[in-house]
Amino acid sequence: MNPPIRRPVVALAATALSATLFHFGTGLTPVPWVTWLAPLPVLVLAHRAGARTAFVAASAAWLGGETAMWGYFLGTVRIPPPMVVSMLVGSALLFGLVVLLSRALMLRGRPLSAAAVVPAAWVVVEWAVSVLSPNGAWWSLAYTQADVLPVLQTVSVTGPWGITFLVLGAPAAVAVLLAPGAAGRLRIGATAVVVLALAAGYGAWRLRTPYEDGPGGDGPGAEKVALLAADRGGWVAVDSAEGRALLGTYTARIPELAERGARVVVMPEKVFAATDATLPELVEPLARLAADHHVDIIAGLVLTGAGGLRNVAVDVPADGSRPVEYFKRHLIPGLESDFRPGDRDAFVPGSGSRWGIAICFDLDLPGLVRDYRRSGATTMFVPAWDFDRDRWLHGRMAVTRGVENGLTVARAARDGDLVVSDPNGRILAEAHSADAPVVSVIATLPARSAGTLYTRFGDWFAWACALLLLLALAPPARARRVRTRVAGAGRAHAAAS
Repeated sequence: MNPPIRRPVVALAATALSATLFHFGTGLTPVPWVTWLAPLPVLVLAHRAGARTAFVAASAAWLGGETAMWGYFLGTVRIPPPMVVSMLVGSALLFGLVVLLSRALMLRGRPLSAAAVVPAAWVVVEWAVSVLSPNGAWWSLAYTQADVLPVLQTVSVTGPWGITFLVLGAPAAVAVLLAPGAAGRLRIGATAVVVLALAAGYGAWRLRTPYEDGPGGDGPGAEKVALLAADRGGWVAVDSAEGRALLGTYTARIPELAERGARVVVMPEKVFAATDATLPELVEPLARLAADHHVDIIAGLVLTGAGGLRNVAVDVPADGSRPVEYFKRHLIPGLESDFRPGDRDAFVPGSGSRWGIAICFDLDLPGLVRDYRRSGATTMFVPAWDFDRDRWLHGRMAVTRGVENGLTVARAARDGDLVVSDPNGRILAEAHSADAPVVSVIATLPARSAGTLYTRFGDWFAWACALLLLLALAPPARARRVRTRVAGAGRAHAAAS
């Protein structure tokens, strides 16, 4: 290899360029194609510079790219400053270590491992955070590609981890190909092209499924969902004058939506506040409306009762049966510390297990939605409450959960977007809740929904990346022995099957 770069200006330029690209390619409103380019300058630098320069440049680039998130974490979601510092600085240091590991493998004459270790290690980091942190999979590069539908289909096989692998694997491979004296360029290039081609081909094939054109179309056999939101700050007591007026605002719009064919109407999270004693003042008017217009109504409220303070989605059934209550299972750290979490799923009555109910932050955790799908759900109805500036990201996280498991997702957010997406992530209906005093959208639910490999096998791809990382860290001779054992176990399993 060439001697290390000693001109600070080159290292500074690479760092600044990657930081700028990370700034625009990640965060609350990422530019998806920029994400693929963001790591490239510091990865190229790492294979030409000294270890200290490579580590500092990569860490600084990641930290610089996250500048837009400081204000969001501190001011919007009010995460304690020490936690914000540990999250952002810690992730920057981890990224620096990953780049340093790639550099070390390149120096040892293992270019393929040097390229693979960057995406594999970062997938392991993202997965570990999703398991250990109460924030779930909120922190993933996968959502940057949520509007790039051919790429997004990857999550139906690998979960979000597959997209992270692609987004970091491509620039890591290019950086190795551009490294001075790199051996095996043909093998590395061919591997990268094959992986990208497989992902793109699978995405194109899966998108041929016309979920949005299900049998019945807009005819009498079609089932539709309507989302309805009236933005306002906080929640209001249902037995107050303001609460009754707000309830009247909502109920005045439901008959129109029912006449347009809505089978279910979903309202946002925490619209009302009630106690066990005042809850009938909300449920009884909705029950009369539901029975008169043959529509289920799902409303979000804060309920104070014998079970403590709960974040609830209550479904008032069209058939006049007992309302179904769903208690939010995953609460936002800090903001919902006074609430008691729920511990079970809930389904719309009369739908069998086809229509599940969840609330906002619940969809940040892949496992919860995967369990719903395994229970038979094909659609999720989700009352939500965003912070306006994060409305695209949080809404697209829900869309991603739908693609992972072959689910339709209907998410009604206040201070956010009302979004209905099909099992391939196509947006069937969308509106911003602040566009009018009362906003609604209506969409036909897809008539069929296929299961996915991710639903069946879960986070298998993250475990595969963990194995790949171990192989990269192991000495070459030991890595060969491990690969031989894994291949032998695979052949034995295939023979037994």
